[in-house]
Formats: sequence, C-alpha cells, structure tokens
Amino acid sequence: MRIKQLSLIMLIAIAFTACKPKDSFTIDGTFQNPGAEKKVFLYGMQNSNMIAIDSTNLSEKGEFKFIRKTPSVDFFRVSVGNHEFMLIAKNGDAIKLEADLADKTMAYKISGANEVDKLSELNGIRNTFAKQVEKLQADFEAKVATQPQNRAAILESMKPQYESYINQLNTQILKFAKDNKGTLASFYAMNTLSPQEFEAELVKFADEVKEDIKGNATVDAFVKQMALLKAVQVGETAPGFTINTAEGKPVSLADYKGKYVLVDFWASWCQPCRQENPNVVKVYNQYKTKNFDILGISLDTDKAAWLGAVKADGLSWTHVSELKDFNGETVKKYQVQAIPTSYLIDPAGKIVAKNLRGEALEAFLAKTLR
Repeated sequence: MRIKQLSLIMLIAIAFTACKPKDSFTIDGTFQNPGAEKKVFLYGMQNSNMIAIDSTNLSEKGEFKFIRKTPSVDFFRVSVGNHEFMLIAKNGDAIKLEADLADKTMAYKISGANEVDKLSELNGIRNTFAKQVEKLQADFEAKVATQPQNRAAILESMKPQYESYINQLNTQILKFAKDNKGTLASFYAMNTLSPQEFEAELVKFADEVKEDIKGNATVDAFVKQMALLKAVQVGETAPGFTINTAEGKPVSLADYKGKYVLVDFWASWCQPCRQENPNVVKVYNQYKTKNFDILGISLDTDKAAWLGAVKADGLSWTHVSELKDFNGETVKKYQVQAIPTSYLIDPAGKIVAKNLRGEALEAFLAKTLR
C-alpha cells in the first residue's frame, strides 16, 4: 500500500513537471505597500535598450503575473511607479518576485531559476551596502540638523566612511563577477561599476567572457565596444588622427612624435572641463620646456563658443575640433564616452596614462619629465 501511494505521488510530481511551459517563462510577483500604484510594466531588451513589452494591473493583494517568450536568456525589468527590479530569464523559468515598495533601498527578493538566483545573490551584496549608506545618510542629516553651520565640515568628516563603503562594495562586485563568469548575472554585476574607474577591468572581463556569453545582443554589443576600448588602453600605441584647427590647418598626432603630449578631449559647455582647465594651464606652463605639449580636442559644435572658451581660460596650446560633439571620428576612435577625457602619450607614441587630473597629472609629469 505504501509503495502504491509513493508511486502516485511521483506520478503527480512528474505530471506537474511535464505541464511546466518550456516555450515561455513566468513572473509571479507580490508588492507590499503599493499605495496608489496599480500598473506594473515589463520591459525587455531591444537593440541594447529597455523597452516596455507588457503591462498588467496589481490585484487587491498586490499580486501580478507575466507570461512571456524569449529567444534566449536575457535581461528584463519589472517597473511600478518609480521602482525598478532587474531580472534575468529564459523560457522554462518560473520566477518569483517580492518587494516592499515602502523600502527606500528598493531591495527585492527573486527566485526560481539559476540566473535569477545568482542575481538575487548580487542584490544581497548591494542591499547590504545600501543599508549602510542609508544609515550614514541618516547620521549626516541628524548631525546637520543640530549643527547646520558645520554642514561642510560634517560632510568632509563622513566622506572617508562613505568612500570605504563604496570601495568595499566594488571589491565584492568584482569578486562576484569572477566567481560567476559565464552568466548574465556576472555581466550585469560588472556593468554596475563606474566605466571610467574600472575601464581596464571591464575590457579584461569582455575578453574573458566573449565566448561564454555570446549570442546575447546586449553582451555582444558590450564585447564589441570593449574591443574598441582595448585599442586605447595604457600600453597600446595611440591611434593616429588628423583634425583641423579653427583656421583650417590640419594637425596630426604624428606631429608630436618625440614628445610627451596630453591629448585633452573637452568642450566649452563642459563645466568639469572648465574647472580642470586652470590645473592644465599650470602644468603646461611648468613643463612646456621639458619635451611636453598639449593638444586640445574640442567636442563643441559651436565654433564661436569653442574659441571663446579657449581665450577665456587662457589655453595657449594648439586646439582642434571636428565640431561634431560625441560623433566625431577621432572621438569615436578614442571611445570618449564622457568629458573631460585625456590621454598622455609618450615620445614613441604609446599611451602611458589616462584621465590624470590636477595633482595626479602634476605628480606624473614631475616623475616622468626629470
């Protein structure tokens, strides 16, 4: 009798497994404290961009459900109001999503598939540090409330703790990505890092996973971009280019061979660039007689604004521009995604440093141009 009962249980289990849809995935979700929010949207990837692909209404209990198909494992996002929850899904997955919309850290629980479980692990790491930062913010506001006149000093005193949290988080994210290579969760983890601060790590990661995660459009686009970025890493030969000055005179990178040259991408409308310009003027005046020069490449589209900023900031080195914003050929060749961006190139044409600012630039030149 016991054997027959066990066999019946096994048959029921097999039947449920067999009925699980293999050509689609499901997302069953529950939101606590939704407030006035009633509409839930599902976003999917298309041409490396997230677009809305479905929507539904929350039940009275805050529940919702999506059933979708996907050609391959990919990224999806559930959005309600100002809250966004990233997911990774493939056909056959039965995903559970739970969140409290009153939680300021936007923490959420997901389960039901291997990639989702990995993403849940990553979210756990990020949530830990989010809570620490939230507490630090509360402590800051409490201190400022009693000493408003000391706001700047309080901020400065708490800054090291904040930076420590961020550094610890970044270290944990890098470890997670290394431990989970070959998954979309590891790719997502790497893309939460600052692209400027962790450029070298992102380039290396793309090289290591390009065969493991190929076929996903978002990953393929990332790998392609990193391949271009690899060409302008420290140690590589700087790509050649020729751009005209405002007077129409062509200037080539090859003209600076035999010198150290700082190729400085900037624009008149870029406030961080303008704030950095006095530091650049200082090092230029200090080292221009020591085999050092600067070539300014403006991303301006307004010629008058460009030349006006050159004059106003006292930038006495050579300046060129394609006058095409971020769409200039040289800007694309050097993979400039934000400005200011700079490359220090040695007399042999090799890139020896990137994005040195202020004291860091001066220290590097002092050490190098003896």
